[in-house]
Amino acid sequence: MNIGESARAADTKTETVRYYERIGLLSPPLRTAGNYRDYSIAHVSRLSFIRRARDLGFSIEQIRTLLDLADRKAQSCEAVDVIARSHLAEVKRKLTDLAALRRELDALIGQCRHGTIAECRILEALAP
Repeated sequence: MNIGESARAADTKTETVRYYERIGLLSPPLRTAGNYRDYSIAHVSRLSFIRRARDLGFSIEQIRTLLDLADRKAQSCEAVDVIARSHLAEVKRKLTDLAALRRELDALIGQCRHGTIAECRILEALAP
């Protein structure tokens, strides 16, 4: 498969495929006689794994570790669980922060009296 076909099969962009190759998440494919990249099904599977992990919010370094662990089929999955639990804790922390932000914005907007800019409570709250 060429890079475009591989990218489409993994539901990603060709620039992303090149980026993952550059940072070492995806091994460089073999080259054709015409020096074109020739991606395999294994490349597409790995690209799909990376895309799904990114969709779930895992960092590049977490994905690098997960891929390394995924290549060791006989090893305990405890390390994977640790990474996933750590990521979940971070997601929960962000959700808590976002909920607090929502409450604060709701309160600011609730103070709006629809007057003039000079009387705007929202702008007043944002000013130093």
